[in-house]
Amino acid sequence: MPPLIIQGGMGIGISGWQLAGAVGRAGGLGVVSGVALDVLLARRLQDGDSDGHLREALSRFPVPEIASRVLSRYFRRGGRARDEPYRPVPRLTLQPSIERQQLAVVAAFAEVDLARRAAGGNRVGINFLEKIQLATPAAALGAILAGVDTVLVGAGIPTRIPSLLDTLSRQRCAELPIDVAGAGNARHVLALDPVQLLGRRLPALARPRCFAVISSTTLATFLARDETTRPDGFVVEASIAGGHNAPPRGRLQVDAHGEPVYGPRDAADLTEIAALGLPYWLAGGYGRSEGLATALAAGASGIQVGTAFALARESGLAPPLRQLLLDGLDGPGLDGPGLDVRTDVRASPTGFPFKVVQMAGTLSDPDVYGRRRRVCDLGLLRTPYARADGTVGYRCPAEPADSYVRKGGDRSHTVGRVCLCNGLAATASLPQCAHDGTLEQPIVTLGTDLAGARELRLRHPDGWGAADVVAYLTGAPVPPPPQRDPLPA
Repeated sequence: MPPLIIQGGMGIGISGWQLAGAVGRAGGLGVVSGVALDVLLARRLQDGDSDGHLREALSRFPVPEIASRVLSRYFRRGGRARDEPYRPVPRLTLQPSIERQQLAVVAAFAEVDLARRAAGGNRVGINFLEKIQLATPAAALGAILAGVDTVLVGAGIPTRIPSLLDTLSRQRCAELPIDVAGAGNARHVLALDPVQLLGRRLPALARPRCFAVISSTTLATFLARDETTRPDGFVVEASIAGGHNAPPRGRLQVDAHGEPVYGPRDAADLTEIAALGLPYWLAGGYGRSEGLATALAAGASGIQVGTAFALARESGLAPPLRQLLLDGLDGPGLDGPGLDVRTDVRASPTGFPFKVVQMAGTLSDPDVYGRRRRVCDLGLLRTPYARADGTVGYRCPAEPADSYVRKGGDRSHTVGRVCLCNGLAATASLPQCAHDGTLEQPIVTLGTDLAGARELRLRHPDGWGAADVVAYLTGAPVPPPPQRDPLPA
């Protein structure tokens, strides 16, 4: 039976195994974010893995010697010093070393394995970004090895993901075509042979379902028309959803706040999507009490919700940030005290609009942004480009501007760009520390519609868990209000 509730796969480490497991245990489809899992694993191991969960998961990896090599490279018993930089993870390339790929496989396996166990064996999914193509094959293999049920892919046109999942689950060599800027007709692929990478053929693997996160009827129709690109379902996301959004169709127009203006052309035609014969879930503005009923009445199988789960106690959001956000829900919103969520057309190096909560002390604060030394040391959002000699280089508009220009980039593309890699890792309590002791600062993303989160705040003044969100969304009885001490006479 299709899930009524899909939890969004958010940020770097926000939708971690604890959150996905709690959602799965409550009856929804819990989803781990598949972004930068190798970085998260390496950093958590360097911090000592105090609860031992990661080491337990790695002990279940089907090729123990690979997991042992990862542990020996990154694990620090007792953890690193607070002012000590994390040991770096090799950056993504078209020709990664076998150790780099094995780290990615092991990291995705551990996250999904822990989520499934926390979910009591219920189904869990993993969310990838099409914009981070170089990371996908190895992470997908690791998730498949751990028994992931569903792979969700957004932030792009995921035409090659269904066939990639077919090939990897059969333990055959997979080739993912990679977009290389300026390459013309030259073809570039990232190859991954599961048997060669793991050193052996494993027992039969189950092929997970694939859900494409889309925002337009045109894209849904395009993906569904061919069996090689057809997903098993769609998540139809409106522009008010958190994280990355599809850009408006046509010429970009912005309002007085500099936010993109969306119109009727940007709304998906649900009648046409239903006619494609695939299940679909609605996202963006459905995380409120009436959202599920509205979606079901529109013919959807259910809803995907992010913001309410991002603020749940099981999410990977740094606790001080969570408390500030919860307190901000008590304010009236955009035009006064409270949470101000803006759709920033420049922040993300992907070029996609990105929702940013305006918060002092984070990278949305002009002073904090201006003080940060631009550095690209994680490189998850680097774009491959063709050099004049035919080789492939990598650049990111959030890297130092002069470096980006030397690589053939347009300087204007660097203005206002935020290092989401480091900012989102900091949001999940894993900031890199520079050699001078400077910590990377966070950046926070939520959806624009905060009505559901505000109602949850009224129901649960001291915070809520994932099960509370599922109960709220599915219409479970409202608990009595908490008893307050009487006011003094």
